Amino acid sequence: MPIVGRSPSNWFQHLLIKWFDQATGFHQQLPSTWSLFATQPQLLYNQQLSKNLLFSSMNQNWKNFLLSQNATFESDTRICFPAKADDTGKTIYPVAHLAVLTVSGKDAAKLLQGQITCNVNDVTEIKSSLGALCNPKGRAITTFLLVKTGDAFLMVLPEELLEPVKKRLQMYVLRSDVTLTDSTDQHCLIGLCHPENQTEPLFATTQNEIITVNFSAAQNRYLVIAEADRAIALWSDRVGNQGFQPKNSDEWLYLDILSGIPWLTTETSEEFIPQMLNLDLLGGISFNKGCYTGQEIVARTHYLGKAKRALFLAECDTPSTPAPNSAITDDSTGTEQAVGKVLLAQRSQARHGNESTICKMLIILQVSDSDTYNLKLKDNNQSKITLLT
Repeated sequence: MPIVGRSPSNWFQHLLIKWFDQATGFHQQLPSTWSLFATQPQLLYNQQLSKNLLFSSMNQNWKNFLLSQNATFESDTRICFPAKADDTGKTIYPVAHLAVLTVSGKDAAKLLQGQITCNVNDVTEIKSSLGALCNPKGRAITTFLLVKTGDAFLMVLPEELLEPVKKRLQMYVLRSDVTLTDSTDQHCLIGLCHPENQTEPLFATTQNEIITVNFSAAQNRYLVIAEADRAIALWSDRVGNQGFQPKNSDEWLYLDILSGIPWLTTETSEEFIPQMLNLDLLGGISFNKGCYTGQEIVARTHYLGKAKRALFLAECDTPSTPAPNSAITDDSTGTEQAVGKVLLAQRSQARHGNESTICKMLIILQVSDSDTYNLKLKDNNQSKITLLT
């Protein structure tokens, strides 16, 4: 029977809202969106509410656990925690900007070997690798971390590029015994960082109940890949018993930038060849593995001379974080010239939760013979850029 005072359609909306409230509790976290949902549920459904608000790519148990740990989901790739004044040097992060594509089947290695820049035969259960998937012109569609587990491969890549990459690889499967699966719901990603000196090689991998990959040559920084129950147990132990402090997901991206990890975005996909991203310096390109899509351009750049552009770490004091592909100019010769673009930029959270105005950035620049630059962002403030590498 309809509730008194409501039309049948409003009664249905009431039940729908009640279900939504019990299932997610999102009206407390996103009041403006909740209000819109309460008044125009069909509109939000048409705007893919499930993708943009319910974060359906993330395992629901893992998401509920993070919410119980005082996490706030500001977007599907931005998870925040209350700032703490004390600093133990041990930090733990939900890694939200990356996703997992599983490539499995008896022909999985063969398929990947013909499509990606790294040598699949060099990837083992104790050694992972960065790599890139290129288009026929040698431009990187995505960068990724390739992890071998059993007979399958986990491709850890930017969340926004997973679907186009899956579709691209599917084109080459044909009759091969290969299955491509979005495993982001199955595999939770956690970042760990602590102050002891690093002793393992970059991308060294251990696999027991969880997968751990060394993500820095300079510090103890690890990417953890685990199923939801293992991820919850690990987080609970590190925070509850070992003094690790939860940090915002953006902070892990900030550390990736400092480490020179060249993650791509929708804006930068198919813009740069792998050498411009320093993938050759990070061990992400094999020059003796044989043919793969885009290999001719990549090999020609390697054997005929260095790339005309390269990846640099830089910083900039600017009121707003530069977007990927933002233009960079140089006027060291007296004439302003466009010389590069922003690949990634991120601010660091200060100790008491306030964002610094200093942005760390990975930028792609034309290589100068004089190594003399006077770089600026091509924005309203003409913010000065300082190279750090």
